[in-house]
Amino acid sequence: MRPILLASRNRKKALELGQLLEGLPFEVVSLEEFPEYPEVVEDGLTFEANSEKKAREASLFTGLWSLADDSGLVVDALGGEPGVYSARYGGKESDGERNRFLLEKLSAVPPDKRTARFVCCATLFGDGKILFQASGECEGRILDAPRGSQGFGYDPIFQPPGMDRSMAELPPGEKHAISHRGKALAAVREFLKQLGK
Repeated sequence: MRPILLASRNRKKALELGQLLEGLPFEVVSLEEFPEYPEVVEDGLTFEANSEKKAREASLFTGLWSLADDSGLVVDALGGEPGVYSARYGGKESDGERNRFLLEKLSAVPPDKRTARFVCCATLFGDGKILFQASGECEGRILDAPRGSQGFGYDPIFQPPGMDRSMAELPPGEKHAISHRGKALAAVREFLKQLGK
């Protein structure tokens, strides 16, 4: 089976990517198998640019087909923040600190104005070129306080439409069916399924 490298050192994200690719005729390889691989500077201005850069650099370094995603939260009341800076928003170190920082910025914003969306772009890079790229979005709103212990990132403060639970209160299967990453990876999965036939 051809190996596909998941180009992420975020263990929770890599686990989620791996779950979304389960059952395909490809061997999923972790970036942890390449401890000498340097950290990629995410200096792109779009999710697409960062996703492509991470996948390209991992592929060129390892010689493997590489799958990377760049994703984040876009909050309308904050003019699109944190956007591509979601993982380092406000210079905060942890998910909890970033969530508190964002909630403080929204403290005076009423519930109906707290609209937001998760955005994800996934890129598969190999043989010196982009093999496939897909994006996905999940609309929702920002809650007043964190809820739930599943997921990661901004999941505890994000409520998908038509649900009374946060993204962090959803079991993995339910989350994957509606999430930005789930939608982007479903397209990647279909591409790989066709290749594997």
